[in-house]
Amino acid sequence: MDIAFLDERISDTKAKIVAYGLAVDALLAGGIAEYRLDTGQSIQRVTKIDIDQLNKAIDNLTNRLVTYQARRNGASVIVRPAY
Repeated sequence: MDIAFLDERISDTKAKIVAYGLAVDALLAGGIAEYRLDTGQSIQRVTKIDIDQLNKAIDNLTNRLVTYQARRNGASVIVRPAY
């Protein structure tokens, strides 16, 4: 993959992780019932009910980030079953 493309994806993914994290922090801090989550691609309103989904999204984004970083650094290996 192109290094510039991977650098762009890494930056974008980091920004999304921060956006989701800020939403979770704001909802957990209390005082608000709803948070406006702006990921740069979409704007959605989330509530405390959505915290589990937000945490899953953060986990998925973190896994994606690690994959992009591994590919960027040349450490990504594709493994296929031997059968």
